Amino acid sequence: MSVPIRTPEQIEKMRVAGRLAARVLEMIEPHVVPGVSTGELDRICHDYITRDLDAETACLGYRGFPKSICTSVNHVICHGIPSDKKILKSGDIINIDITVIKDGWYGDTSKMFLVGQVPDHAQRLSRVAQECLYKAIEIVRPGIRLGDIGHIIQTHAERNHYSVVRDYCGHGIGDEFHQEPQVLHYGKPDTGLELREGMTFTIEPMLNAGRYHTKLKADGWTVETRDGRLSAQWEHTMAVTATGVEVLTARSDESF
Repeated sequence: MSVPIRTPEQIEKMRVAGRLAARVLEMIEPHVVPGVSTGELDRICHDYITRDLDAETACLGYRGFPKSICTSVNHVICHGIPSDKKILKSGDIINIDITVIKDGWYGDTSKMFLVGQVPDHAQRLSRVAQECLYKAIEIVRPGIRLGDIGHIIQTHAERNHYSVVRDYCGHGIGDEFHQEPQVLHYGKPDTGLELREGMTFTIEPMLNAGRYHTKLKADGWTVETRDGRLSAQWEHTMAVTATGVEVLTARSDESF
């Protein structure tokens, strides 16, 4: 496994891309309301990225993906394709996944949005998924191993009676969308690749209310829970520093 080590100059370029990706999630929040289509959310984000931020959308055209963002609603785990036919209603939960390219460098992030009046059980799933991400970020530093990240996520999820998706994971990122290493969201402590200063990657735990099994729809992209129960995901891009971690896609409402 060849894992790139970024220079300070490269991380600065990723920092810029990460900030832009975070701004897209902040911008779109007031638009995520009952009655809006996921197709309209995609158009708003696309225009903001390309016009206001003078950047590129990484998803559009990536291996044939037809839209600029991913919108994964309720039982959709990831890679949901925006559509004018998919209208959000009160009670839905939706993950919006944004990846921005700026000057050849990538920033990748996602968060859950609660639409209207959301049941307590759905809010709890979203909250615990976010806690899993934050707990993982807290331990990132040189010398820990990828298995430590997976273990802390899996432990917190299962303590709360949720399952962790196995089929999809975090990934290295930088001047390409997906690079080494693969960052699993389950695992055993003190196993796997040892982190070093300058590594850049995403952590993006996907938690299911039911079992962790997945199914891929005929469109070749949309991943759903096999049992039809809810799923939630949160994601950040980060860089390993000399003493810990820098979250490159942190939003203004977060402090790390």
